[in-house]
Amino acid sequence: MSDHTARNPGTALLRESFEDVCVNRTAAERRAAVISSGRTVKKQYQAAWLLRAIQCIDLTTLAGDDTPGRVRRLCAKARQPVRADLLEAMEVQDIGLTTGAICVYPTMVRHAVQALDGSGIPVASVATGFPAGLTPFPQRLAEITYAVEEGAAEIDIVITREHVLLGNWQALYDELRAMREACGEAHMKAILATGELGTLTNVYRASMVAMQAGSDFIKTSTGKEAENATLPVSLTMLRAIRDYGEQTGHRVGFKPAGGLRTAKDAMAWLALMKEELGAPWLRPDLFRIGASSLLADIERQLEHHVTGRYASADHHALS
Repeated sequence: MSDHTARNPGTALLRESFEDVCVNRTAAERRAAVISSGRTVKKQYQAAWLLRAIQCIDLTTLAGDDTPGRVRRLCAKARQPVRADLLEAMEVQDIGLTTGAICVYPTMVRHAVQALDGSGIPVASVATGFPAGLTPFPQRLAEITYAVEEGAAEIDIVITREHVLLGNWQALYDELRAMREACGEAHMKAILATGELGTLTNVYRASMVAMQAGSDFIKTSTGKEAENATLPVSLTMLRAIRDYGEQTGHRVGFKPAGGLRTAKDAMAWLALMKEELGAPWLRPDLFRIGASSLLADIERQLEHHVTGRYASADHHALS
């Protein structure tokens, strides 16, 4: 992760900053609809935005049948996410294009670290009983420690949804502070599993508690819920990031994950980031997209930009 942004040290639990907030879902959905239908970028400008999207992807494999070989192939794709001939045609072959990170399970971290040696690409690991987060707390902390010792530079933790649903903010804060401490120098991304929090008001409140507890990023979803990243949820979380920044002066990153599969999706989230938080949040140190199949569609769109033709979907293998 880039050093451009200082880490979020967190604050005390400040209930007054979120307990009286109520999010208007209808208004959030209306604002999100403007982003998804009313923002377009064309030609070389679209290609530039898509290259930036690639730089912000956490290229992910979180499957039960993951193997060291699959992880190594994914790392090779992270090192060279777009075919060399396409980069040369766009005259960007010298920009050092890579994805933002690789995201894997803790037992795959060492394989990813070895495969990415010398690339500068960080390895992120999910932890804390991903995806449900319901294993005993000592084991969840031990899983963080294990992933860090294996070489993970970023840890994507999951919160206990029960604390949010019951409004037990102190318990959520204490849990996250302990996880942040266990991460040490590794940056912590707090996965809120927003599809299981019930309301956008809960999403806002959980976002604020996660940031007060010292999360470096807040992340929408595990990708395993019935509902993952959506624009209204993302808008709510970005407004929380903005409010937290105004209150504390600290910048916190944002990671949508789950359901982002097309270049059009990437463009919508980039537009949302720029309009809500500004240009600094269009860099990988403050914006990541958790995805697996997204990269293949972006590369397909870039080929169309270069050649004027669309390749079949299977022409651009993920790894």
